[in-house]
Amino acid sequence: MLTARRLKELPPYLFIQIDKKKKELLKKGVDIISFGVGDPDLPTPEHIVKSGQKALENPAFHQYPFGPGMETFRRAVAGWYKKRFAVQLDIDKEIHSLIGSKEGIGHMPLAFVNPGDYVLIPEPGYPVYMASTIFAGGKPYQIPLLKENNFLPDFKKIPKTVLNKTKIMFLNYPNNPTSAVATREFFKQVVEFAGKYDIIVAHDAAYSEIYYSEPPLSFLSVPGAKETGVELHSLSKTYNMTGWRIAWVCGNSEIIKGISTVKDNYDSGVFNAVQQAGVTALTGPQDCVQRMREIYKERRDILCEGLKDSGWNMNIPPATFYVWVHCPGKWTSTKTAEILIEKAGVVVTPGVGMGPSGEGYIRFSLTVDKERIREAVERIKKIKW
Repeated sequence: MLTARRLKELPPYLFIQIDKKKKELLKKGVDIISFGVGDPDLPTPEHIVKSGQKALENPAFHQYPFGPGMETFRRAVAGWYKKRFAVQLDIDKEIHSLIGSKEGIGHMPLAFVNPGDYVLIPEPGYPVYMASTIFAGGKPYQIPLLKENNFLPDFKKIPKTVLNKTKIMFLNYPNNPTSAVATREFFKQVVEFAGKYDIIVAHDAAYSEIYYSEPPLSFLSVPGAKETGVELHSLSKTYNMTGWRIAWVCGNSEIIKGISTVKDNYDSGVFNAVQQAGVTALTGPQDCVQRMREIYKERRDILCEGLKDSGWNMNIPPATFYVWVHCPGKWTSTKTAEILIEKAGVVVTPGVGMGPSGEGYIRFSLTVDKERIREAVERIKKIKW
C-alpha cells in the first residue's frame, strides 16, 4: 500500500531511531546509560498524583472534555502566568489547553499555513517544527542557531522573498538543544520583525522553569508580543508529567481561535481528571520545582566537570536539562554518537539529527541519576579518540 507523499518528505524521527538502537544493545546484554531522549526520570510530585487519583473517581470527569479546557484549569494558568511573568491573560479568549505542547505545535500550521507558505524553523531544534510544517503543506525554511550569535537566529540573513511568504516562525527559549536563553532585547526584536512581515510567532517555552541562575523571560512579557504571537507551555518538564499529556497555548486571541478550530475537528480535549491534577500543580506548593532544579544542577555539574577533565569542550548550560557538547577532534556528531554507544554503552543525541547546524555537537540529557552520570564519565574517559 502506497503512503502519502508527505510521509516521504519527513526525515526519520530522530528519537525513535535512538530508542531502537538502544533496545538492540539491551537485548545483547549491554549495560546502557542513556542521555538520549529528554524524558525526566524523576517522578511526578506526590501531591499532584494524589490529586489526579481523586479526580479519577469523579464521574463528572468521565465524559468528553471538549473546548478550551476547564475554567479552573485556565484560571490556574492565568494565575501562574501573572505570578511568574507578570503577564495578564484573559481566561476566555487567550488560553487553550493542549494534549501536550507537542500536539499544539503539530496542529498549529494546519490552522494558518496554506500549501507553499513558508515556516521559519530554528535549527538545530525540536523535530516536530519541521514535521508539522510538512504535514500542513508548508515549506520549511531553517534558520541556523550558531554559537557566534549566542544560538539566536539572525533575521537579517533570511531572504525577503522568503519573508514575504512566511506565515509562522517557531522559536524555543530556553533552547533545546543548545540550552541558550533569550534576552528581553531579542524578544523585542522578534516583535518588531514579526510585525513588519506579518508573521505569527509560536514560542515554545517548555523549559522556562528549568534554570540555574536568572529565571528566563516569557515572550509574552514583551510589549506588543500578544499582537503577533502565542506561547506554548507544558507541565511535562516543570512537574515531571510527560506521560500525563497536558499543556496549554496562550496569547493572541485570534491565533488561539484558529488553533481551537483545528483541535475541535481532531480531538476532544484534555481529560478533565488530568486537568484537575494540572490545577494542583500550578496552584500548589512549588518547592518540588526548586528541588528538581537543584537535582539537575548537581547532575549538570558532575557531567560538565567530568567531560572537561577529559578535554571535552562545552558551555555550561544556564537552563534546560541539556548539555550541548562539541565533538572531540574532527569527529562528526553521528560518528561520535556511534563510538560512545559501541565503546562505552553511552547513548547521546547526534547534533546533526536536530539540524545541519548541529553538526560537530552532541546532546546529553540530564535525565540520568548522578551515580550513573559518574559511571558514564569514567567510561568515556577510557575511549581513545
